[in-house]
Amino acid sequence: MANSHSLETFISVDVETAGPNPGQYSLLAIGACTLDEPQQTFYVELQPVNGNLTPESYVVHGLSLEALAERGLPPAKAMASFEAWLDEVVPPRAKAVCVAFNAPFDWMFLNDYFHRFLGRNPFGHTALDVKAYFMGLVGSSWAETSMTHIARRYLGNRPLTHNALQDAIDQAEIFRMILAESDGE
Repeated sequence: MANSHSLETFISVDVETAGPNPGQYSLLAIGACTLDEPQQTFYVELQPVNGNLTPESYVVHGLSLEALAERGLPPAKAMASFEAWLDEVVPPRAKAVCVAFNAPFDWMFLNDYFHRFLGRNPFGHTALDVKAYFMGLVGSSWAETSMTHIARRYLGNRPLTHNALQDAIDQAEIFRMILAESDGE
């Protein structure tokens, strides 16, 4: 969503990973979409950089490291593809703003992979956390920013699928509703 007060374009992003940090675990999938209509989407699965996988992560997304080693893109090619997509969907002179649900988690993997494999991050240092934005808007506690709570309010209890693209689309829908609420619409 292009912010009418500046040259910013919000990009909803979700990642699936092999574990809790990019130093030890692989980024396995990236899903992204624009907030504006017509919504434009991006999805890529990446080859793992090592064989580390926590059981908790696998239960969440079900992505096989062996299958991704065969069908996933090499990380450098995947990140270059994501950067090229951002170049296509973000208007000239506008700044892409990464919007994520629990942005600190998604951001640390994206930033690490962009810098490790491309030497730069097209988002710069911009990551907007939907949970924190919601908390500030409604004055809730942090516990009330869980996806369970927010999905009940904005998605009619529809849970996230843990497919990175579908989750990015659902997060974009949530964020659009939160922005409309903050504008008093």
